[in-house]
Amino acid sequence: MQRRLSDYLIISFKGLAMGAADAVPGVSGGTIAFISGIYEELISTISNINGSLFKTLFNKGFKDFWTQLNGNFLVALMSGIVISFVTFMKLASYLLIHHPVLIWSFFFGLIVASIYFVGKQITKWNTATIIALIIGAGVAFYISKAPSLGTNESSWYLFIAGAIAICAMILPGISGSFILIILGAYKTLSDAFHDVDIKKIAIFAIGALIGLLSFSHVLKWLFKHYHNITLAVLTGFIFGSLNKVWPWKNTLTWHTNSKGIKSPILQESISPLNFEGDNHMLFAVILMISGFLTIFILEKLGSKKQ
Repeated sequence: MQRRLSDYLIISFKGLAMGAADAVPGVSGGTIAFISGIYEELISTISNINGSLFKTLFNKGFKDFWTQLNGNFLVALMSGIVISFVTFMKLASYLLIHHPVLIWSFFFGLIVASIYFVGKQITKWNTATIIALIIGAGVAFYISKAPSLGTNESSWYLFIAGAIAICAMILPGISGSFILIILGAYKTLSDAFHDVDIKKIAIFAIGALIGLLSFSHVLKWLFKHYHNITLAVLTGFIFGSLNKVWPWKNTLTWHTNSKGIKSPILQESISPLNFEGDNHMLFAVILMISGFLTIFILEKLGSKKQ
């Protein structure tokens, strides 16, 4: 497909939004990709990275290889994701510690709007899609209640965590960062980016690449053969994740790492009226509305003919 420079700048902007979302435990970059209209192209592009692609490179040259790869799209999107994820991860960690109610309020509004925009793409509702919706919501809610395993800095464990987390990152409603927390790898990866630990970052990236190339084929097949049911499951994932992004929480269990830094392991959602300290109700509502409207902006960008 023919695209102008402005189109690729918009794709990079969507990548920035995806990276920022993936840096927050509880929010999925896949949700942003879906709402902004690039999800199925992204899955299809990734799944097309196979042996025939490299045959094209050797037999027909780099130009045909790049076209078959959809290289311009990938570069524009991935540059936005990587830049945003690396820069926002540190900011997200700070906000989650010092201003948790406010950041969760923004993303709660974002997720609520996402449910509507993903769900409306289901062209036919029947018993199967309703059951798929319920199953998706149940799985996501269960994941949102799962406690962290604690920090693990093993290289092999970081590799496996990367492969698992990247699958979650491209699923709307399932947060890759939250999966990393459950697996005990979020803090290790965050420290690696902060300290520019190339070895740990490379191990995680290789695991993520292998997981992404494998899982994209599954998603592409599901969209081709069970489009409405797949959409229903993804809508359920997003709905079930609302518990994780509820702004007002009570921490039941804390984890203290080797550096003496405390992070919550197990939390429960509570009423803002029962929240200890300032519940920031006015600012929370404003940020929820802002998050809600952000999805409308992304959806408008995604509705443009690519």
